[in-house]
Amino acid sequence: MKFKEKNILLIGGTSGIGKATLDILLEEGASVTVASRQEPPTHDNVTHISLDVLEMTDELNSLPEQLHGLVYTPGTITLKPFQSLKPADFQREIELNAIGAVKVIQAALKNLRAAKGASVVMFSTVAVQLGLNFHTAVAMAKGAVEGLGRALAAELANKNVRVNVVAPSLTDTPLADNLLSTEEKKEASNKRHPLGRYGKPDDIAQAVIYLLSDDSSWVTGQVLHIDGGLSSVKHL
Repeated sequence: MKFKEKNILLIGGTSGIGKATLDILLEEGASVTVASRQEPPTHDNVTHISLDVLEMTDELNSLPEQLHGLVYTPGTITLKPFQSLKPADFQREIELNAIGAVKVIQAALKNLRAAKGASVVMFSTVAVQLGLNFHTAVAMAKGAVEGLGRALAAELANKNVRVNVVAPSLTDTPLADNLLSTEEKKEASNKRHPLGRYGKPDDIAQAVIYLLSDDSSWVTGQVLHIDGGLSSVKHL
């Protein structure tokens, strides 16, 4: 059990990739604090904190003294033509994806440092590396997350806190329901990916588990592309 006697803070965790990550962590013996707007499934090793990152104050004051991992899952898929987006739309994307992560990490930093070997995982998107139509708002916000991840990894390396980012492509989660709502849309998405299918939550969760675990103890400052080859492989 890789995470026995380890404490993990999961921001989100009630659906999609967050829920898949939570399930694996519990199977591997972790004690998980889920901070989310919705209640997670009841489990002896799960503590819930009610949290909306857009309105966060002092909700994370009662974390375990030692925190071995932190996963920040909140995100959006705002796909609109650039000319239809208002500055407030871009601001909200930044607030949720990047500033929310900043607030959470700052609140938990003392606990992460106390573990003397902790890991932080955040989420980007394939659209940062691969320009995609109608992705300006989310790509800008997630680009900020990638910059945050690399700079923070440098700053915290001597504190024995690793920081990495996972950049998925389209994954079958509630957030992507509208993009996968018909068989035609699913088939079109399958064809766009070199490996012939869109992602499943467990595909991404397994990468998160790797980055949280001691198996990745020499990995920091990386953006891990889990995207079916979309960002780096060209169909011929």
